[in-house]
Formats: sequence, structure tokens, C-alpha cells
Amino acid sequence: MAATIDELTINWTDERDGKQKIKELKKEVLTRGGWTTIMYLMQELNSKTDQFGEPKIRIQRYQKRGDSYMPKSKFTITNVKQAYQIMDVIKAWYPEKPQQEEK
Repeated sequence: MAATIDELTINWTDERDGKQKIKELKKEVLTRGGWTTIMYLMQELNSKTDQFGEPKIRIQRYQKRGDSYMPKSKFTITNVKQAYQIMDVIKAWYPEKPQQEEK
């Protein structure tokens, strides 16, 4: 398990055959703290073709328990059409972008 948010990843290699099954392409931390939310751009290995498929988006929540972060829930956006459907709904529900807080 990861001790810090920066160590969290969804890269995954199957120990049985040594093949990488999930490849993390990008990572964006949406929230930090005891409950952390991260959005990943990732690809999954197709076991039939042995090639990585089209990129997908996974939003994953972690809970800090003791000294490590434990995965608690996830949602995968499986294709571009679904991603745009989600964006359209969010834009309809939140038509105004909030002002950015100054850092």
C-alpha cells in the first residue's frame, strides 16, 4: 500500500505471468486528505490481442487508514462517448465555473 498520495498508482502487473495489465498514462489528484480522490487516464491490456486498448478514465477514492491509503471505490469511464455524456450533464448542472481560489 502507498504511504503518500504521490505514491498512489493504478499500474498493475499480474504476478502470475509478469505482464502489465493496467497502464497509468496520466494522474490528476482532485482532493487530498483522509479521503483522497484521483482521476487516472489508463489503458487495460486486452488478453486476446495482447495489446493495450483505448484509453479510459478511472476516478478512484482512497481512505487513509493508519500509515497507508486504501482503495475504497472506483468508477471507470469506458469510452469517449460516455465521457462526453458525463461532461454534458455536469455542464448542465453547473453552468457557471466557480472562481479559482488564489494560492
